[in-house]
Amino acid sequence: MKTLNLKRIKKIISRFDGAKALVIGDVMLDEFIWGSVSRISPEAPVPVVWVNRESFMPGGASNVANNLATLGAKTSIAGIIGDDQKGRVLVNELEKKGIDTSGLERDKDRPTTIKTRVIANHQQVVRIDKEKLTEISDELLKEVISYIESRIKDVDAVVIEDYGKGLISPRLLKRVVPLARRLKKIITVDPKEEHFSYYKGVTSMTPNRAEAQNAVNFKIKDDATLFKAGRAILKDLDCETVLITLGENGMALFQKGGIKPMHIPTVAQEVFDVSGAGDTVISAFTLSLCCGAAAQEAAHIANCAAGIVVGKVGIAVVTKEELTERIKKEISRM
Repeated sequence: MKTLNLKRIKKIISRFDGAKALVIGDVMLDEFIWGSVSRISPEAPVPVVWVNRESFMPGGASNVANNLATLGAKTSIAGIIGDDQKGRVLVNELEKKGIDTSGLERDKDRPTTIKTRVIANHQQVVRIDKEKLTEISDELLKEVISYIESRIKDVDAVVIEDYGKGLISPRLLKRVVPLARRLKKIITVDPKEEHFSYYKGVTSMTPNRAEAQNAVNFKIKDDATLFKAGRAILKDLDCETVLITLGENGMALFQKGGIKPMHIPTVAQEVFDVSGAGDTVISAFTLSLCCGAAAQEAAHIANCAAGIVVGKVGIAVVTKEELTERIKKEISRM
């Protein structure tokens, strides 16, 4: 972080409150069952969890919206939920965080996607998924596109969150990406590995190592293969930047125009839970770009944000205050 100027970074973060973002993607509800374990079941070699409490948080694309709103952005979301009680819970959770949910369409033929995590003694014991993966109907797709077209001119950035649950498709992106480019909006994508060809022409992508490997059809095993993969994705999809997240090894930033790739080491000091870290990365990275950050600055800010959330249990978010303090600490160490 030697190249970072603390005064400038603080100014970028202070502008987050003025940013406006539209999240488009597969929304989910994260359900948490919290408890403790003191014995193994006599019925099977599994722990018996004594439940203390239950809680809900926005997940998937909803978690990105939550991250953006927590960082200060005025946030709206477009997606599909079921016409069910869990869908109403999700809408309520989002609205409590000040997120505009008018772009969430209800599908009577599918349930709201739910990820239930059972956590005991600070460890995740099991995850239970309820979802339907088929593409949405033409009628619902038209409703979603209509909402996006009515809202996109008023935002600074469009964040596309593809979890492969049926919303993000060529039919959607062929309408949304050209429109966003025409209006000169920042378009960032958290990709699904099978869908890389969909995203041509977006501003930036934030794949993890596995997604990047699958996109280029070879293993990333060292810096040479990492840099080869990043450059290939950058060229194939005509992006401005590609930010590959590498877990405990930090991130690698690739930029158009022959700029040398940059490796950014992780800043996490203690890891409790990596759930949702990618959502935090794309949120902080996108907001930083919206607020005048260069790609290198945006990547460093996103890296620090991820380092904070992985130190928390469960799906977590980061505040501007936490982010500013962490960046201040990291710069002072250099």
